[in-house]
Amino acid sequence: MESMIRDIKLAPSGHDKINWVKNFMPVMAAVDKEFSVSKPFAGKKMVITLHLEAKTAYMAEIFQHAGAEVAITGSNPLSTQDDVAAALVEDGLHVFAWHGCTPEEYDTFINKALDIHPDFVIDDGGDLVHMLHTKRRELLSGIVGGSEETTTGVHRLRALANEGKLEFPMIAANDAYCKYLFDNRYGTGQSTWDGIMRTTNVVIAGKNVVIAGYGWCGKGGAMRARGLGANVIITEVDPIKAIEAVFDGFRVMPMDEAAKIGDIFLTLTGDKDIIRKQHFEVMKNGAILANSGHFDVEINIPELESLSVSRRTVRKNIEEFKLHDGRKLYLLAEGRLVNLAAGDGHPAEIMDLSFGVQFFSALHLLKHGKEMEKGVHLMPEEINTKIAKIKLKSMGVAIDTLTPEQRAYLSMA
Repeated sequence: MESMIRDIKLAPSGHDKINWVKNFMPVMAAVDKEFSVSKPFAGKKMVITLHLEAKTAYMAEIFQHAGAEVAITGSNPLSTQDDVAAALVEDGLHVFAWHGCTPEEYDTFINKALDIHPDFVIDDGGDLVHMLHTKRRELLSGIVGGSEETTTGVHRLRALANEGKLEFPMIAANDAYCKYLFDNRYGTGQSTWDGIMRTTNVVIAGKNVVIAGYGWCGKGGAMRARGLGANVIITEVDPIKAIEAVFDGFRVMPMDEAAKIGDIFLTLTGDKDIIRKQHFEVMKNGAILANSGHFDVEINIPELESLSVSRRTVRKNIEEFKLHDGRKLYLLAEGRLVNLAAGDGHPAEIMDLSFGVQFFSALHLLKHGKEMEKGVHLMPEEINTKIAKIKLKSMGVAIDTLTPEQRAYLSMA
């Protein structure tokens, strides 16, 4: 099967990136060392749809070392790094992705990857599973199971399962402690502000930063914004999360109010139309709009464009919308994931945990998938514990263990 990438000549740069992140992913290194010998996935085929950059590439190679035939494609048109894609082709994987692909090319790439007839899938956002349940239903009977990386994707899976239409078991990797407590909070928090700052080169201290959504990603974005000296405002629809934000020391108000005073807006909800016409109409001149939710629907770009007399790129990954009254609003990375479309994504140490979850989820499906019910499953707790122990050991951190008497006390009814 012939891969579809931009330029194979970019591979040396891609290899350098992959080799760099290997230095900071001890969990995955331990996985590679163990399972490249036993090769549990020998004879199995896997399709991976994720943000195709160096950390993802390392995980894909580890599945290959563990015996799997791997096809990989990107989960976002702007997050694929073409040199990394080229490096994976040189290493013998099937790759279908390039940076800046059109919606039609994006669908073509997923279709091409599925042509290997996978036994297992790893999805990021739900587009791969959606394709399987619509245009590629002939492949469903051959799939043992899969896992989902994101909050948005898990929402889509549960909606499908609630309708009785999910045709194989999917593990909600996003809902594993070793994923969301670190990836969603520390990973999103740091990588989002990295993307915003490298793109805009503006100071964050002293600015009013509006964070839409106070889930784990929103918590991370708010925490890092406060650390940078911003005045942080939270908008929420969930009363409990709103109270939590107040107790964490943040101002909470509706977006209708926040829109009037915000300097930088960041959406992290997973829903659509979080910032829309009524908000654009009252924003300050020079307000900056960014999204770290999975899809480019949180900021209503068509409504923004309808209010504008011009739209132009003023700096890489920054579009200026000049409104009828002369105000200018700035949209980052086309409203797509700013941490990946305008940055390098989460730090390697964070993705080490997330991809450990992905590998052990696939291993669990390999062993038990055929006996698991169709639907969405949580990863077994002992796998979380195993990953955390490997990570702590690599960091040189020791913890206490319970005495037999303590275990007996805790087990008492």
